[in-house]
Amino acid sequence: MPAAVALVATFVVVVLSSVVWLRRRRQKPLNLPPGPRGWPVIGSLGLLAGALPPHRAMAALAARHGPLMHLRLGSFHTLVASSVEAARLVLKTHDHAFADRPPSAFGAIAAYGYKGILQTPYGPYWRMARKLCTTELLSARRIDSFEHVRAQEVRALTRGVFESAGAAIEVKEHLQNFTMRNILRMVVGEKWSGCYGSEEGEAFRRTLEEAFAVTGLVNNIGELLPWLAPLDLQGFVRGMKRLHEVFDRFFEQILDEHERDRRRCAEAAGGEFVPTDLVDVLLQVAAENDDATEEPEARLTRDGVKAIIQDIIAGGTETSVVTLEWALAELLRRPDAMAATVAELDHVVGRGRWVTEHDLPALPYLDAVVKETMRLHPVAPLLFPRRAREDAVVGGYDVPADTRLLVNVWAVARDPASWPDAPDAFRPERFLAGGGAEGVDVRGAHFELLPFGAGRRMCPAYSLAMKGLAAALANMVHGFTWRLPDGVEPEDVSMEEFFGLSLKMKVPLVAIAEAKLPAHLFAAVD
Repeated sequence: MPAAVALVATFVVVVLSSVVWLRRRRQKPLNLPPGPRGWPVIGSLGLLAGALPPHRAMAALAARHGPLMHLRLGSFHTLVASSVEAARLVLKTHDHAFADRPPSAFGAIAAYGYKGILQTPYGPYWRMARKLCTTELLSARRIDSFEHVRAQEVRALTRGVFESAGAAIEVKEHLQNFTMRNILRMVVGEKWSGCYGSEEGEAFRRTLEEAFAVTGLVNNIGELLPWLAPLDLQGFVRGMKRLHEVFDRFFEQILDEHERDRRRCAEAAGGEFVPTDLVDVLLQVAAENDDATEEPEARLTRDGVKAIIQDIIAGGTETSVVTLEWALAELLRRPDAMAATVAELDHVVGRGRWVTEHDLPALPYLDAVVKETMRLHPVAPLLFPRRAREDAVVGGYDVPADTRLLVNVWAVARDPASWPDAPDAFRPERFLAGGGAEGVDVRGAHFELLPFGAGRRMCPAYSLAMKGLAAALANMVHGFTWRLPDGVEPEDVSMEEFFGLSLKMKVPLVAIAEAKLPAHLFAAVD
């Protein structure tokens, strides 16, 4: 009997294998974009395992194979766009086809089962979350309502630097304090902004930094070779579960406190409650959803509130720190650009007050410095991976459904075809009148410069980010004369990159600040 069963099983396997083989023979071969030949099983992963970080390795490959390139990364087709036209094709012409996200351990575990914004698959829930961000959480009205918070935190930043004036400081430490308090005050409220420095706040900060460090393109081999995923060879899934536990404890305390405050305020005001931060807004929407008749999969739950909070905090802290540190490093490496920034601030603002957000439209050179920093040092050099929802023909090439999409904005922003004037050099002047790129902005319409992406999956917080970055950098330069430590020349500043989820400086910037505004302006913030 066992022999008969084995014979039948063998027959079934042979028949099924023959059917699959014949079906593949009948299929028309795919006309894939050009790309390097990969190895069996791992595909082109070996080409990304060298000394170069992935965005630089892919740029070098694209120089040989073309701006629209095919890679086989593990088990998946991967399309890499590395020029303005290629980026326009995938982010505008075929935006809908590439509106999805690939599955990931971070999204499944740390993002509460894809309940945030960044990792969420395209569909009803994502559309609800996106609409919530654009109309409520990150609307112009909401952003303006927190202007006083941002101004106070910039003052606190300059106060902290003032207290270390004359000494060599690691700039990143001051920027981390500033960005964390700034975003926490806007998102979770005044009470929780002070947790930075407490045991729970420090645990959250360290966990957030670790999440950025370990979440990269090839950090979890199980996502590229799914048949290895159950083994968790790198311990990535175990690590995500541990990070998630820290995040969740932090957010549960915040939500519990906000719900108690909501109940007290509602009772005192006869049922009326006015949200004071983004958690209040989200909890209010979640409460209204309990009685809504819309499709259940698009409703905001408690886990959804925590996931969206997590995305906004993560997006508003590490990314701002990284960009500000790169900007100051570039200005110190090019003293004439620093002098031009200072001259503009002295002319528009003077030496008797701090820079406000209302001054920013009158500071074109400062705006150019921020743009040029984002061009040379995009926080997400490959953007965040997208996934093809359906079969598509892109630029005459076949792109099967489930193909991963990577847009190499680092390569796009250094393409000589779009940036003919020394594309690898820091030249803010290119964004001024007559500089060749004076009309280029970061809002997703100009594919030469895509720090926030473009299309449906563009970062919805770009307006808040640009205001916060420009105001912080302006006051750092306006309030202090910056110089490098003795014996360190501008060309000695290391511009080596560390590639994780963000592209940060591998060697932290160390500099010396000397106050140049009247002492009373550095008084402690009320």
